Amino acid sequence: MSLGALATTFVVPPLNLIPLGLAGLAAAWRWPRLGRLAMATSVIGILLFSLPVVSKPLIASLELGLPRAPPEHPPAAIVVLGADAGYGTGEGLETGAGIGALTLERMRAGAILQRQTGLPVLVSGGELERRAEPIGTQMARALDREFGVPARWIEAKSEDTWENAEFSAALLHAAGIDSIYVVTHAWHERRAAMAFAHFGIATTPAPIRYDRWPRFRFDDFMPHASAFLHSYYALHEWIGCVYYALRS
Repeated sequence: MSLGALATTFVVPPLNLIPLGLAGLAAAWRWPRLGRLAMATSVIGILLFSLPVVSKPLIASLELGLPRAPPEHPPAAIVVLGADAGYGTGEGLETGAGIGALTLERMRAGAILQRQTGLPVLVSGGELERRAEPIGTQMARALDREFGVPARWIEAKSEDTWENAEFSAALLHAAGIDSIYVVTHAWHERRAAMAFAHFGIATTPAPIRYDRWPRFRFDDFMPHASAFLHSYYALHEWIGCVYYALRS
């Protein structure tokens, strides 16, 4: 496990509730009260973050007031950010790390936007697994072969959103471009915009999958695995936004 993945496990809710519960279980024999408190916090937290009535506001709040480039400074390129790997699919059969579902959604949206605007495309993403082909290289090839959209630039070194912005900005500035569309999921747009702004690139969001606020129906109060995942995405992004704000 990489240092970043390990930090995520212990820092980002609700994932960190799992080691908390295990620690409470281990400590219960020596410190019963503390152990029971840790286990109860873990169980209650996991339950709450698995409720759509909790996860939906968390993730939808990321999509409020997204920054946009001013009208007099329109985007001159499209940047499509890589996301995940797909294991044992397509061209990833040999390495086990092909294009994942989230990445594919972003590629499709980027191809549609390119046909609407005619702007050049930059794809961004490095190795998602050791010794695997960079996801940016795979995206460029698939965009050309499967969507008929060539990528003018390929950024294939980045390991996170900050580096997506840093290395992409270098390519864009060299081409005289400082205003772009950013194609990524709606919950990721805020952090991506903060990173690109730090490196002198104005962004106009081109988001995928806006999330709904809860309607307070019966099923919003029932636990769902997808709600747990959405809670993780939301809290990971909000923590990342705070970190980027401090880093800038």
